[in-house]
Formats: sequence, C-alpha cells, structure tokens
Amino acid sequence: MNHPTDPSILIAAVHARAVNVPLEYPVRTSVGVIATAPLVLIDLHASDGSIGRAYLFTYTPLALEATRQMVTALGEVLKGQPLAPFDLDRLLAQRLRLLGRTGLAGMACAGLDMAAWDALAVARGLPLVELLGGRRRPIAAYDSHSLDGVELGVQRAERAVAQGFGAIKTKVGYATLAEDLRVVRALRQAIGDDTQLLVDYNQGLAGPEAVRRIHALEGEGIGWVEEPTLQEDYAGHARIRAQVRLPIQMGENWCGPDEMAKALEAGACDLVMPDAMKIGGVTGWLRAAALAQARGLPMSSHIFHEVSVHLLAVTPTCHLLERMDLAGPVLTEPLAFENGSAIAPPQPGTGIAWNEEAVRRFEVRAC
Repeated sequence: MNHPTDPSILIAAVHARAVNVPLEYPVRTSVGVIATAPLVLIDLHASDGSIGRAYLFTYTPLALEATRQMVTALGEVLKGQPLAPFDLDRLLAQRLRLLGRTGLAGMACAGLDMAAWDALAVARGLPLVELLGGRRRPIAAYDSHSLDGVELGVQRAERAVAQGFGAIKTKVGYATLAEDLRVVRALRQAIGDDTQLLVDYNQGLAGPEAVRRIHALEGEGIGWVEEPTLQEDYAGHARIRAQVRLPIQMGENWCGPDEMAKALEAGACDLVMPDAMKIGGVTGWLRAAALAQARGLPMSSHIFHEVSVHLLAVTPTCHLLERMDLAGPVLTEPLAFENGSAIAPPQPGTGIAWNEEAVRRFEVRAC
C-alpha cells in the first residue's frame, strides 16, 4: 500500500444509495412532523482500497432521489482526483460557482467531503479525530426530544436521566404559551434541578410573540432557546436577544461558514450549533469552529452524531453533542453513549459502516 500522503492515492469511484429508515419516535415540531429518516448513503472508494462513508439526511423522502443523483454526478467530477479534502472542496466550489453551493448541491458537496475525510483517515489508519490533531475523549451530550406533550415528554425525559444524560432538549411552540409552560414544568419536575433543560421553537414564532414566550420561560431554568423565529432573520434574532435574558441558540440551518459569519456579525445568537451537512462537511465545520473561537461562542452540534463526536473533540469552544439517532438502523455499530457522553470509536475513520442487510431492507430504488 502507498503511504497515505502519497498523491497517487486517487478517488476511484463514488456510489450513493437511498434508504428511508424508521425512527423510534417521529420528530414532531411546531412547523411539521418528520416520520422517517430519508438518508443518502455514500461510499467513496480510493485507489489504495480505502473506503470513506458518510450519509446525508434529506428531511423529506421527496428529496431522496434528487440528492442521490446530485451526489453521483458530483462524484464523477471527483474521480481521478487525489484524496486531498481541501483540494476537493476548492474543486467543487469552482465547478459550482454559477449554480452555488446551497440546497441539494451544498448537501451533496458536504457528504462527499465527509466521505473523503473518512477515506483519508482510513488510509492513514487513524480515527478521524486523531487525523485532525485531536484525541478521543468523552464529549458531553444532550438527548434530543420532540414536541411530545406531557406524558411522552416525561417518559422520555426520565429515561434520558436514567441513562446519565446531563441535558435534554424538548421542542416547544405549542398552540398557547400556557401549554409551553405546562410541558416545560412537567419536564423540570421529572428531571430535577441538576439536569439542563433546553428548548427549541423550530423557527415557529414571530418576533414579539417570541419575546413574550421567552420572558415567561425565564424563571424555568432553561439552558438555551433555539431558533425562536425564522432562521434567516438574523436581525430579528438580534432584536429578540436584546430583550430577553435566556441564551439564544441557532446554527443548524446555516448553509456554509459564510452564513454563520453573517449571523454572528448581526449579533443573532449567544451560542452556535452548526449542522455537519449544511455547514459543509468536515472542511466547513473546521472553518465554522474558527469563527466560534474568534468570538468565544460555545459550539454544539446538530444531528450527525457519528461524525460530530470527532469534530467537537477538535473544536476549541466545544459545548454539547446532540444525540439524535437517524442512521442507527443501517449501521453495523451505532455510536455508543455512556453516562451522558460519547467517545469517538477507536477504529480508523469515523466508525461509520453499513449493515448491508438493513440497507437492503430500507433501500428506496428509483422508479
């Protein structure tokens, strides 16, 4: 085998498959319900035999085939290129200059970036975190829940506390403020005072209503309020932030570090939580982490916990890892959590490997 840094290690092929995976609990939000996890599974083959794997989450099955095709098409652009992720990122940026790297194109680029980094780490025989210059260490996580109401919400919260999680997140934005408070207070009673309680409005409120509801939550021991209004309204978030005492969290919908920079310049948030897919994969995450470090902002993750556990370990302002298992049913070894934390697995790469029997069961083939 060639030395991993040898430029003769090239990208030989990229394969993409679509699956629609069941969720233990549907993801209920104030703006809609995600009943299943539609995923595009990526296998990037290098000329030395290394394989890099990653997945994309398309939110709706309607986007599965289009995303799979975009990954396949951009994979053809990368064939024959050296396995050098920063160079690949520049190449894709150049090829998509006129179209832009947002939407499905941006997601596809991020998936290829994550797969390329995974392949490079496999080629070097290192876990991704070590390839990036960090070390495997426990990363504190929060258990991420939905708009569950009181009965299911309390049941899930008690289970999370029993599993050792020091923080849970619930989605709010019920029809009335009274219902928000009823759920939040029931969860607080269930988890006690030592467990952090985080809330997420999923962009569901207009500015004045967001201020009203957040003021009402200020005596409930809330750790952060996530996306109270439209995520692209950075000025609106800044106005809300100026009028409330609770920390404002956002970032899962930033499409690349440039959008993150605009939000930070507007003073839109106290905390940041990029999404590994939307921020631009490993390469985009590293750039985002530098922006957070420059402003001293705690940085958490949004879904994709298999890769995020590696990335947070090299993030200077590392805060919390989101535990939300989207891909577990199609993985041979889902990421393990112990006492409310996760550690990047010791095998080379990210540790993502497909359970092929499950992939066949949940695969969605183009008509």
